[in-house]
Amino acid sequence: MIQCNNVSLQFGSRVLFDNVNLKFTKGNCYGIIGANGAGKSTFLKLLAGDMEPNKGEISVDKNERMSVLAQNQNAYDNCTVIDAVMWGHKRLMEVKSERERLYAKPDFTDEDGVAAAELEGEFADMNGYEAESDAETLLNSLKVDSSLFYEQMGGIDAKMKVKVLLAQALFGHPDILILDEPTNNLDAKSVKWLEDYLMTLDETTIIIVSHNRHFLNRVCTHICDVDFRQIKIYVGNYDFWYETSQLALRQSKEQNKKLEARAKELQEFIARFSANASKSKQATSRKRELEKIKLDDIKPSSRRYPFIDFKYEREIGNEILTVEGLTKNGVFEDISFKVKRDEKIGFICSNSQTLSILFDCIMGLKEADAGTVKWGQTIIPAYMPQNYDGFFDGCDLSLVEWLSQYSKEHYEEYLRGWLGRMLFSGQEALKKASVLSGGEKVRCMLAKMMLSQANFLIFDEPTNHLDLESITALNKGMTGFKGNMLFVTHDEEIIQTVANRIIEIDGGKKVFDKETTYDEYLEL
Repeated sequence: MIQCNNVSLQFGSRVLFDNVNLKFTKGNCYGIIGANGAGKSTFLKLLAGDMEPNKGEISVDKNERMSVLAQNQNAYDNCTVIDAVMWGHKRLMEVKSERERLYAKPDFTDEDGVAAAELEGEFADMNGYEAESDAETLLNSLKVDSSLFYEQMGGIDAKMKVKVLLAQALFGHPDILILDEPTNNLDAKSVKWLEDYLMTLDETTIIIVSHNRHFLNRVCTHICDVDFRQIKIYVGNYDFWYETSQLALRQSKEQNKKLEARAKELQEFIARFSANASKSKQATSRKRELEKIKLDDIKPSSRRYPFIDFKYEREIGNEILTVEGLTKNGVFEDISFKVKRDEKIGFICSNSQTLSILFDCIMGLKEADAGTVKWGQTIIPAYMPQNYDGFFDGCDLSLVEWLSQYSKEHYEEYLRGWLGRMLFSGQEALKKASVLSGGEKVRCMLAKMMLSQANFLIFDEPTNHLDLESITALNKGMTGFKGNMLFVTHDEEIIQTVANRIIEIDGGKKVFDKETTYDEYLEL
């Protein structure tokens, strides 16, 4: 169990948390959510003991072992992969090292024998004799090749290091498990394994920061909302929190409207009859009622949701898109598929670059070495590539001017309306396109796609750089779109809720193509 008592943290004049009182208990999984910059990862550092609060205290049961997903990928470069995993249980590795030191002594004494016997007992209590095989099991489950188990961490691929460090955090069944973005760089099946594994940890307190809503929905029993300088715990997964929070906000606004209407009615009566002797008592009574009316204080959340809604004008005919034998030497070969009406196809591939080049070839931005791409005459495609820096780098235009390039209408009020949808209001709409952050560029690209009124959309990792709120809005927009779509994304909730057909490409070849949901695909 972890308990926060009156915890406050601020940097200079900026207050992140104020007087937070929370309890995290065994057997529950808590998802930490909040707007970018709200302090989610900072809060994890407080819980892990890597930072101290300005006020209050965080207490952890002394008998409980805490494990934290390491963020420094190079911290264990001098260890073998197996040892790096086992360092997830620090005390076990300390005992193991001391045992080995004692047994290696040339002048092993009786005192050494007594000390070694004590260490053997402690080692056995921590399942030390099974530790190496347990570490191997975790690595195998995360698809780390066994040929790497005794290689130095410093010599393996960065994506593989992520998996090893995740195995390290999970190793030894910790009592408290703290994970910051644990699904980053994991393939779909490794994420599925992690979800299933976490749900078996009935005796562990799990605390997670993640932008993966599908993951949060599957594993979380509670949501911790970081907002208004407070952290509040709600029972349920992310979707339950989102729907109930939106409902509560709507109900509060509706109640305020009713109170405002009643207040106006009372004010009119008082103004009309306060000087009338026969109505003075009624006026006084209504004045008292007016004084008691208090409108709910609806705080403006630090979260901002863009409005994403893809519409098209031209109806879709029977011929949509046919790809036959498409080949790009060294990348993919003999890729064929035909898109039917109402299909939204989610693509799966371990190498994201393969799909980027495939989409470029389909859109005619790159030339294939063989094969054909045939678009239907009624189809108007729009494409959001994974690398869109070329649309912005060195561009001296304001956002209004930038968006005007892709719009049929060019007057400023119209363009500002579209930018406002994407959270660029007031002076923000006059920012230079060349100075935008990654997330701002994505929102501009989405505005460009909405303005295109295309009936066929292609997305290559559209959630990169987006916060949870923008991803949620994009998910709604993609789900509500009535046209056709090809897309690849690491956001599992999007692929689960949007795709009605899955195509998997492995080793440059199409290995799976079926009308199915993402969850059904994972079970196959």
